[in-house]
Amino acid sequence: MARKLTDAAGKFTDAAGKHGCRGAAGAKFGGAYAKDQAVWGSVTGDDHIHTKSGWRRLQAVAISGSTAEGLMLAVLPLLAVSITTDPREVSWVNVAGQSPWLLFSLFAGVLIDRVRRTTVLAWAYAIQVVAAAGLAVAGTAGLLSLPLLVVVAFVVTSAQVLGDGASGTLVPEVVPPERFAAANTRLQLIDRGVVQFIVPPFTGWLVAVSAGAPAWVAGVAAIVALVLARRISSAAVTPSDQHPLRDLGQGLRFLVHTPLLRWITVTVALGSFASSAETAMLVLYTTQVLHLGSVGYGALLACEAAGWILCSFVVSRIVTRLGYSWSMRIAQTLGVLTALLIAVVPPWPVLVGAVLLATTAIVLVWNVCSQSSRQRFTPAGLLGRVLTSHRALAWGMNPIGALAGGLIAAHWSLRGVYVVAAVLHAVGAVVVWLALSPSAFHDAELAVTGAGPAATGPPG
Repeated sequence: MARKLTDAAGKFTDAAGKHGCRGAAGAKFGGAYAKDQAVWGSVTGDDHIHTKSGWRRLQAVAISGSTAEGLMLAVLPLLAVSITTDPREVSWVNVAGQSPWLLFSLFAGVLIDRVRRTTVLAWAYAIQVVAAAGLAVAGTAGLLSLPLLVVVAFVVTSAQVLGDGASGTLVPEVVPPERFAAANTRLQLIDRGVVQFIVPPFTGWLVAVSAGAPAWVAGVAAIVALVLARRISSAAVTPSDQHPLRDLGQGLRFLVHTPLLRWITVTVALGSFASSAETAMLVLYTTQVLHLGSVGYGALLACEAAGWILCSFVVSRIVTRLGYSWSMRIAQTLGVLTALLIAVVPPWPVLVGAVLLATTAIVLVWNVCSQSSRQRFTPAGLLGRVLTSHRALAWGMNPIGALAGGLIAAHWSLRGVYVVAAVLHAVGAVVVWLALSPSAFHDAELAVTGAGPAATGPPG
């Protein structure tokens, strides 16, 4: 199942030359936005709590929550292929698991900007507990079916839509702007590195014991995350007196009318479609092309996690040295090459694992730049809506990509999925090279600091 790409932070530290970004995003993004903050509904009190305890607790929530999500997302495709090997039917589980990003992201952003963000985070893990309990009971009782897996996948990802959006808005509350890169890289390491390095092979072993065992463990982890989330201090929010649809439209318009953020979203949409198709068919690629079982599939997922771990130690230095523009250009170009390699390399598990490792390392570099751009160039009162608007527009392509992956595999071949993915990544590379230039980031910096024009278009 395609995992969402939870984007992280990047170069713009306070000491980082002319491409650095000074001050917190939203504190000054043009007078037109400042005068409307009260109408939008903004964080009240001190917008940046910056407490060590809050940061430690957010990391603890990430560890336990990612364990729960990792177990559920790893076990669902394994259970699906135990029921059917038809790639079209397997892809439906992935489609259901990705569709909430398209259906609910925009409305989740409105909720995150209207309700205390730690409360939303706790709600997300409460939903995870319910989903895990249902799957655990069904697996233990031998009542698994494809429709049940589709429903569970939909519920798990719906919880992720809320949880990821809330977590992204909490980062600026618990760490100062100059620590965004380190903080978000740490969260990336937890979510896609340490936890998923342990969880995927662990899932394969648990399935060998009982079909319901991974869900039981996931339920316990989600309960821990829920309790920890309630202990994080978060700033109160001022409720908006506007209609929710108007609030929703303001976040969406801000994203679309900010050129830098808009083109990042376009590129991520292309990449999400391609990556979702690749990931949806990875379990069949593993079993039918590489001839590996559930433990081998878990090992390949662990290779992906290893890429995050290894890259996390150097990503800040890479982005600091190259800058946002060149980091994203190089990462996108290398992404084309890794997709092509999966399509043409011999069926050697070690070689494929090495390519997957390189792929996730490249994605981390991109994510470090992408999420940081939204966090730094968005007013605090709009951050939830902008983050989730990005995910709706970009990650909303995931279910379509997962379905397309199944159709391509059924009517062409499993390797053909990766050929199509490489073409889409190449289109994204063209966008990045043309639209995400160093001058584009410099203009965005000037807009944030008030030294240049703000984003075009009215705030709503």
